[in-house]
Amino acid sequence: MNTTLKHWKEAATLILAAGRGRGFTPRAPLTGESDSGQSHLPHRSLFDYDVLLLKRSGKSGFMPNAYVFPGGVVDASDFSSEWLDIFRSFTNSLTFGLRSVKQPLETRPPIFATDRLKLGSPIPGEVALRICALRETFEESGVLLVAPKTEEKKMLKSIKDFGYIERYGVNDLCSSELTKWRALVNQNPSNFIRMCRELQVLPNIWALHEWSNWLTPAGRYGTTRFDTAFFICCLQEIPHTLQDDKEIERFQWSTPSEILQSYQAQELWIAPPQFYELSRLCHFPLLNDLHNFASQRATAGCEQWMPVVVSNDEHHISLLPGDKLYPVDSPRDSEAAKNTAPQSKDHQDASPLHRIVISDPYTLRVQITITPKYKHVLPVAHSAVSHDSKSQL
Repeated sequence: MNTTLKHWKEAATLILAAGRGRGFTPRAPLTGESDSGQSHLPHRSLFDYDVLLLKRSGKSGFMPNAYVFPGGVVDASDFSSEWLDIFRSFTNSLTFGLRSVKQPLETRPPIFATDRLKLGSPIPGEVALRICALRETFEESGVLLVAPKTEEKKMLKSIKDFGYIERYGVNDLCSSELTKWRALVNQNPSNFIRMCRELQVLPNIWALHEWSNWLTPAGRYGTTRFDTAFFICCLQEIPHTLQDDKEIERFQWSTPSEILQSYQAQELWIAPPQFYELSRLCHFPLLNDLHNFASQRATAGCEQWMPVVVSNDEHHISLLPGDKLYPVDSPRDSEAAKNTAPQSKDHQDASPLHRIVISDPYTLRVQITITPKYKHVLPVAHSAVSHDSKSQL
């Protein structure tokens, strides 16, 4: 854990996509272009997978009643040296068999680039953050993503032959002990280590692919702010899922387009980062395409995004890195967000834009004219919650 952070709590979340079985009709070509040049949102029937969302409790101190991806705050046990014994066969690899990221260390988001040895942990951040995402997913949804110890030899051979684990299995263990272990892990996160040791399994860190890094903007969701690593994982089938009856009121598996349309209809509420990421997924109606893209793109790295929320007479505007008005020099660990919109030297200059205009909690307008970094994709436009490169601040 990075206890030196002043305004942030490190966290990890998992975008979990799962197939709905065979009999899927081949994807039709996407047609239509938005103002930003992105394809329009594909129809929900084109998707052959669903994404897991969890509804936060109305009593939650952070974004009550919001639908979120599973995840939560990093615990000290995620960085425990006890994981060295669990992953003993993989410790000869710098990142325990994870693929190397090509992004230079100096441009890596601090949540990934921080030297954890200097903070007292022998567990690399990229490993511990994945452990956190897997543990929180198990706690909140009952989905346990692990690899059996019996697969170690195959995985080690893959590291030797390819430099990383080329193939992996995702196992949803249907043991009568899972209910017991889930309760124990909810009571104390360190029991996740004990569970893996006793069940002879490994947290399947290799099934998770680095996706993005979002930081909570100042003054939007209370005083608690999170520096969150987003990972993505694709499963062949939807696993058995249960809410925890504590932080989570209910769960649902839906296609990205169904979620966005339910959001527009005010049937559920998602925060801007969830909206942005679900809109990205709409480029990939087929699970296999999403998995291939996520797996290949992950080695490029990602950009740290701290939205800076400003206001004008009618809207809140969430500025993102690359936007012409984004305060590039604002230190990450400060209260840099301003209450009023900064002035542009040239109000007629429509480029570059990278922002979310928020008219009300259920009405967003994404304005993008930038090219995404690190081989990523921009959100797909929605007919009502759309991209718009013409409006000015």
